[in-house]
Amino acid sequence: MTVSIQKTAEFLEHLHQSESRLGLRNEACRSRFLVHPYSTSKVCLFLHGFTAAPYQFEPLGKALFNKGYNVLVPLQPGHGLAGEWNRQTPPPLPTDIQTYQKFVLEWLQIAQTLGEQVVVGGLSTGGTLAAWLALEYPQQIERALLFTPFLGSSNSLFDQLIKTLPIYFEWFNKDAPGNFGYKGFRIPALRIFLELAEKIVEQAESEVAAPVLMVCSEGDRAVNRTQQRELFKMILKHQPKSWYYCFDDSLHIEHRMMTKLEDNDYEELVITLARAFVNSDLTWVEFQKMASRIADGEAYEQIQRELHLDSQASQQLSAMMTENFGCDRLKCINPSQA
Repeated sequence: MTVSIQKTAEFLEHLHQSESRLGLRNEACRSRFLVHPYSTSKVCLFLHGFTAAPYQFEPLGKALFNKGYNVLVPLQPGHGLAGEWNRQTPPPLPTDIQTYQKFVLEWLQIAQTLGEQVVVGGLSTGGTLAAWLALEYPQQIERALLFTPFLGSSNSLFDQLIKTLPIYFEWFNKDAPGNFGYKGFRIPALRIFLELAEKIVEQAESEVAAPVLMVCSEGDRAVNRTQQRELFKMILKHQPKSWYYCFDDSLHIEHRMMTKLEDNDYEELVITLARAFVNSDLTWVEFQKMASRIADGEAYEQIQRELHLDSQASQQLSAMMTENFGCDRLKCINPSQA
């Protein structure tokens, strides 16, 4: 173990111990660090969703760790803390976006000690932060995985409430299975992500981002998919190695799409997309051509040889782009038709 990796491992162990003393809501809220005793070709830094916790990235993190990568899923500021949080005493979530930006930059530096290339990813507001990193630091980010990033809610009226009201809001699904995070929050804590999203969209119009995988779902009623598609189109103009995939409504994959514990009975599909993108150098045009060839019945072995894909990834992508998962392939991969 090199000196830098050893120091990072000691820091992660210290953080693990400090979280034990901090007092977390439950074990699901504890940071996840899956680290080999050596530097790996890629290191993944994942950012959980708003009011949630690192448990959301446990399945994907384990899959990529088993693939030979180091994986970091830190608990974000103000999240996962034990307490009787309610309208009178809301959870202590930051209301300054710089708190999160400083946090992710510190973790980017930590990640760089554990691997040659850094992959960042996030769900919802975590995806918003990952998009910010991809645009602000494209030279330091190898890939960015944006799982249904929060760029605005599906209801424009709710966006107006976010922008103006200081009220406390409880999630409609606060008692849903797998919800280990906070059940509510004060609106200003979410407002900062809406403001960040607006800046990201403006920035994407003219600047080059790191290659981006945008994963969305027709069954997601929480966020604005039109805004997600528009952001992808902007990123694609300057970064051709970006992909887009939207799960068909028939799969009933909702906003919390990372685990079976939450809303996704098909978590392996998310893992398949992420693994394929992380290990591929295909452009968007090549990815679409691959989907068309699969839909036309061409054997995935032939496609895998020609495009130099990981054999398992090409087989799994072939399965995803057929009727097996109720997906019209063009609708699912082409944001202009979604």
